[in-house]
Amino acid sequence: MSHIDGFPMQRRLAWVVYHSLTKELHATARLEPARELAMQGWDVSLIAPGEGGRQLVRGVEVQCVSMPGSFFLGQVVFHLKVIHLLLRHWARLDLLLFHQLSAPWLLPLRLVRLVTRRDRPLLVMDSRTVPMIVTTAKDRLRAWFFRLGNRMANRWADGQTAITPGMAEAVQIPSEQLWGIWPSGVNPESFAPAQAARRWPKPEEPIRLIYIGVLDQVRNLMPLSLAMERANAEGMAFVLSLVGHGGGMRELQEFAAQTDGRLCVLPPVPHAQVPEVLAEAHVGVLPFPDQERLRVSSFIKLFEYMAAGLPILATEIAAHTDVMNGKDYVVWTDDASIEGLLEGLRLLWRERASLEVMGRAAATDSQHW
Repeated sequence: MSHIDGFPMQRRLAWVVYHSLTKELHATARLEPARELAMQGWDVSLIAPGEGGRQLVRGVEVQCVSMPGSFFLGQVVFHLKVIHLLLRHWARLDLLLFHQLSAPWLLPLRLVRLVTRRDRPLLVMDSRTVPMIVTTAKDRLRAWFFRLGNRMANRWADGQTAITPGMAEAVQIPSEQLWGIWPSGVNPESFAPAQAARRWPKPEEPIRLIYIGVLDQVRNLMPLSLAMERANAEGMAFVLSLVGHGGGMRELQEFAAQTDGRLCVLPPVPHAQVPEVLAEAHVGVLPFPDQERLRVSSFIKLFEYMAAGLPILATEIAAHTDVMNGKDYVVWTDDASIEGLLEGLRLLWRERASLEVMGRAAATDSQHW
């Protein structure tokens, strides 16, 4: 925090997010850091798509800006409105933070600095994802904007941040521009009640596995479900709950209908209810394959599992090993195949007497994230 004549003056940050913060999928990764920045003395203005102007979302003020549903038209209209809003407050801003899809629209605002002869606000881009599936025209257009945003930021941004070192390498952020790595994390206090409420399985009871997140094919949830059924056929006892929504939901629901309740596909829940859902489980699962977009990410669900006191079954990809390598609360699978996941389930079954001890270790480690 800077000072003038002995009086503190808040640094002012405008943070532009191109997806809604009134929905659950991405909200935590934006709202919680904004809350923490405010606690550290920043005046944070979150700007995101939505209706209703200023809203209080989980105790954080968000300036909602309306946008059409069409991808390209939506981006044009949203960012033109955002630029108009930013220019009204330009002289007060110290830093403008944004993500890849916003870069082509916001980086040209460097010209305003030249005209006004100010060195503020600094323009900083944060890279947290790369396009995963490119099949439709919309996917291709979106991927093109991502690449354009990264190229423009590498030339014109004052600085950049990334979710992992792998992400910084994947989008080729110049070392002199990389301000820092900003992984996902969690507020451990919010998940502590899950630890107290959990009842660990008795020897004759099944181990309850859980996954919370996007239910699409790339998340490898069908191979996990098939591996679980094979494990049960071998005499083990697992129940798997998949909580969320996505393109693979219907296929998973159709398969679940054949499992006599061993696989449950459930709709997403409000973020405040996630600890309650995790309290009913015994092991959090991360069956992701070794693909670039997954490899270079940092998954909030991993830290939520840990904070809720859950042991974890996971594939050995960088996004997981960077956090849990050498930890005694994780059971690694050989790979993301059905056979690899099945072998992980066999190992987990052999270690079932240690689940409570593993869960305590996970909760302790979550304090570092």
